[in-house]
Amino acid sequence: MPLAATSYPFLEVFWTVLIFFAFVIWIWLLWVVVSDLFRRPQTSAWVKVAWIVALIVFPYLGVFVYVIAEHNGIAERRLAAEEAATGEFDQYVKSVASQPDPAEQISRAKQLLDQGAIDSSEYERIKTKALAG
Repeated sequence: MPLAATSYPFLEVFWTVLIFFAFVIWIWLLWVVVSDLFRRPQTSAWVKVAWIVALIVFPYLGVFVYVIAEHNGIAERRLAAEEAATGEFDQYVKSVASQPDPAEQISRAKQLLDQGAIDSSEYERIKTKALAG
């Protein structure tokens, strides 16, 4: 027998969705707080344990107090982690990118010199740079 529309009215559906999304947001905030807490090298283990206990005993209050108390630190640690990840990625890309062949660079510079696009001093500079590696 199908559910009748009166057994689950619109406001109950709305309330259920609202509670579900509040729970998902809290889980996300909890993840952010716990990951930030363990990213803090200057914080002692006892302080970390105290925060974890506070998060278990007072789940919503603990998350909100941590976010209010550490909002600048959270942003700075996130930014530092993102910059480190970007630097590592850039270094990896540079390490696997193909380096142009010095002979190829010199021949391109010679073509530009012959076409008159560069002068002899620029050609010598490009040649020196290509041979230097």
